[in-house]
Amino acid sequence: MSQNTSTTAAPTTPAVTVAGRFLETVASSGSVTALRWKDGDDWQEWTFDDYADRVARAAGGLRDRGVARGDRVVLMMRNTPEFHILDLAVLMLGATPISIYNSSAPDQIEYFVGHANATVAIVEDDGFLARFAPIRERLTSLRSLGVVRSDERSADFTWEDLLAADPLDLAAEATLGSPDDLVTVIYTSGTTGPPKGVMINNTNVLFVVDAMKQILGLTDYTGKRVVSYLPMAHIAERAVSHYQQVCLGYEVSCCPEPGQIAAYCAQVKPHVLFGVPRVWEKIYGGLTAAISADPEAAAKFDGAVELARPIALRRSWGTATAEDEATWVALDAGAFKAVRQKLGLDDLLSAVTGAAPIPSELLGWFRAIGVPMSEVYGMSENTGAMTWTAEKIKPGTVGPALAGTEVAIAEDGEVICRGPHVFQGYLDDPEKTAETLSEGGWLHTGDIGVLDDDGYLKIVDRKKELIITAGGKNISPANLEAALKMIPLVGQAAALGDQRPFVSALVVLDPDTAPAWAAQQGIAYTTMTELAANPLVIAEIEAGLESVMAVFNNAERVKKVKVLGDEWLPDSDLLTPTSKLKRRGVNTRFAADIEALYTR
Repeated sequence: MSQNTSTTAAPTTPAVTVAGRFLETVASSGSVTALRWKDGDDWQEWTFDDYADRVARAAGGLRDRGVARGDRVVLMMRNTPEFHILDLAVLMLGATPISIYNSSAPDQIEYFVGHANATVAIVEDDGFLARFAPIRERLTSLRSLGVVRSDERSADFTWEDLLAADPLDLAAEATLGSPDDLVTVIYTSGTTGPPKGVMINNTNVLFVVDAMKQILGLTDYTGKRVVSYLPMAHIAERAVSHYQQVCLGYEVSCCPEPGQIAAYCAQVKPHVLFGVPRVWEKIYGGLTAAISADPEAAAKFDGAVELARPIALRRSWGTATAEDEATWVALDAGAFKAVRQKLGLDDLLSAVTGAAPIPSELLGWFRAIGVPMSEVYGMSENTGAMTWTAEKIKPGTVGPALAGTEVAIAEDGEVICRGPHVFQGYLDDPEKTAETLSEGGWLHTGDIGVLDDDGYLKIVDRKKELIITAGGKNISPANLEAALKMIPLVGQAAALGDQRPFVSALVVLDPDTAPAWAAQQGIAYTTMTELAANPLVIAEIEAGLESVMAVFNNAERVKKVKVLGDEWLPDSDLLTPTSKLKRRGVNTRFAADIEALYTR
């Protein structure tokens, strides 16, 4: 089946349900703050006791409305405290909560609700309710539709209706659950066809929570601060700010708009922060743009970073010398500590990036300034985590297999894995399930990768996304894109070249760095598109292209670029909600620009 395999010893995982673990957390940490959110400029909060009381009442209200074991309940809401309450309330009844992306249009909602055969849906506000209106009559499985906040009584029930119910005995309800019960269904982004429903059960979730806890290695997790800001329909956000909170006792601050994450970090000062690469790229871009306003200070800071890079890596491996530590303390006091404090990252115990590749140079930069960053690799089908290490990192790899799992490389180079984190199959889709799960319980990821002698995994690219040039050369676009994004003016990139004579790329100006650079050069412009067409900008990027492509062989290198001005936004025809490229969308929207790269 495989060429090589990475395996480590299993953690001890209690044979309980998520609901049961929640009650253990409440029993041990009832007076501890669990959920925080902003009401205007003021912070509000609930303790774990408050949390449990509302779960009991919401569960009673849902039971009064017919929700029973085996039912499915769709949730469509931003990162709010009510989400956490409702998700657990549904679980307490033996039903399955299913989050859908907030951007879903009416036809997508119709697909999700129909495919899940959901009996109840609960949305956040009237805006979401309005998207159900044109399709409500076609949602034949849906018995009732609820709303958390509404200015008009246009739903079947409200948040207040649920909380007015008699509370259920949560301890009694939790005993009815089984480790095999579904905890959620995560719908894939649907970039290569209709979204598939990934079935995840209690065993999957609790295994990953305990494996991640073991890797992070803290003595106490209670009250550790986390900001919840990515879509709850994505496995990574659910795992970090919901399931880990339920089981470990995190204090979660709810950020309903992802674009506000920097402002929230400055106020919350999180201990644990997960971000897709674009989040970290924007933090990096904003900071370097601000520093570049003073060229002398910028040069000193960059010099400090380069001096700290190898020291940070040795510190990660526990091999730093006394001289290293003394140098690090001096650099931190003189350059880095103030930056981390300004960003609200000074209390971070773990900064995790995942869901898409991050340039290894960028990961090293964050490590150099004292942000303890590491890269996790996983997918919905393995409950969000397959490989990870918080320390002893190797930039450019995604770490070794989680304890108690196996990661292997199949004969065709595909990364495969098996273990308690592997999903239960796709909802009502045995054919797709059979394509993804092979004999022996191996999950086929669709990624090409290699394992080094220490069992660390390096992802080459998506199996179906490799560029095959007209000359037959197989090339990884992800590696090229990561390199292109290290050109200071570039924020986003898409490598091209399938069945073409050479590799080219579309690159998008960084919305923070490019304007700052233009100001230093005295370049006047009115729009980012105008700036992208400026000959000085193009020349600067082409000069950077020569540098970042130097590590690739001639057949792999990007030879030409088209500079674009308007940032590609998540949850669009170009990017998934977690900022993965939708290559089909990119090729369609920019067909003329791409063709011009090969004809001029």
